[in-house]
Amino acid sequence: MSGTGTRTAGTGAAGPRTVTVIGAGTIGLGWIALFLGHGLRVRVNSRRADAPRIVAEALYLFTPYLPEGTADPAGFADRLEFEPDVERAVADADVVVENAPENLALKQELFELIGKAAPVRTLILSSTSTLNPDDMGARMADSSRLVVGHPFNPPHVVPLVEVVAGERTSPDAVREAVEFFESVGRVPVVLRKPVLAFAANRLQSALLRESVHLVREGVVSLEELDRVVTHSIGLRWATVGPFLAFHLGGGHGGLRKWLGTLGSGLERGWEELGRPAMDEATVTSLIEQAEAAYGTRSYEEWVRVRDARQTAILRSLAAVDGDES
Repeated sequence: MSGTGTRTAGTGAAGPRTVTVIGAGTIGLGWIALFLGHGLRVRVNSRRADAPRIVAEALYLFTPYLPEGTADPAGFADRLEFEPDVERAVADADVVVENAPENLALKQELFELIGKAAPVRTLILSSTSTLNPDDMGARMADSSRLVVGHPFNPPHVVPLVEVVAGERTSPDAVREAVEFFESVGRVPVVLRKPVLAFAANRLQSALLRESVHLVREGVVSLEELDRVVTHSIGLRWATVGPFLAFHLGGGHGGLRKWLGTLGSGLERGWEELGRPAMDEATVTSLIEQAEAAYGTRSYEEWVRVRDARQTAILRSLAAVDGDES
C-alpha cells in the first residue's frame, strides 16, 4: 500500500525531524514503521541486542499497510538508527515516544532520565493506556512537556490517538502533540479530562465483558461472536459510530425519537448484561476456542489479514468522503 512520494510533514529546513522511539514492542514497532513512512528520522532505544533484527522483521511485515503516499521503504535504512542508552537516545530528539511496560515506577525513572537529557523544546509523548502524565512525570523537574498519546493497536494502521494532559501539562505541549500526530496521518482526540483507561479502551472493555459472558454462557462460540461483531456493530461503528447510528435509527425524529421509544428500556437492558468471572475454567475455555478457531495461521499471517482488512476499510471510507466533499 506504500507510495513512492515521500511525505514532507516530518522534514524541516535542517532535514528530517528526529523522533526517538523508546521500546521495540508491539506498539513501538508500529510507531517506527509509521514515522519512517512519513519521512522522519527514527532513533530506536532498546536494550535488546537483537533490536535491529526485530525492527527489520516488523518493517517487512508492516510497511505494505502504511497509509497511501508514505515514503518508499527502500530508503528507511538511511533514517533509522539504534541507541541503547536512553540519555544519548534523547539528547537531540525533537520528539520522544515512550512505549515501556505499564509499570509506574519504571516510567517515572525513565521520564526522570528523559527530562534531564532531552532538550527543553522536546515534545515527550507516552503511549500508556492507563497512566496519568502527572503520575508518570512525578520525578521530573519539569513535566509540562509530557503528554499521553495513546494509540490503538496497530498504530501504523488505526488512526485514533487519545491525547491526555495532566494538571502540569502545558497547553502548548497538547497543541504540539495534536499537530505532530496529524502530521503523521493520525486522528488525535483530546480527552477533556483524565479517566482511568481513557475512552477507547473503556468502550472496548465493555464490549469484551459482554462478549466473554455470551461465550461463557454458551450462547455463541468465540468464533461465532467475532462474526456477530464484524457483520453488525463492527461494520456500523466503523462508518458512523454509536451515537450517529442510533440518531439515524430514530428515523426523521433522530435520537430524540429513538430515546423516547426503543431507548426507553436501556437501563433495564443494562441490568441484564453479564458480569463473567474470569476464573480458570473461563480463561481455559477462551484460550482453547481461540486456538482451535485461529491456530491454523501464524501470527504473521493473521497480522497481514488484519492490516489488509483495516486498510481496505480506511481506503474505502476515504474514497466515499472524497466523493462527498
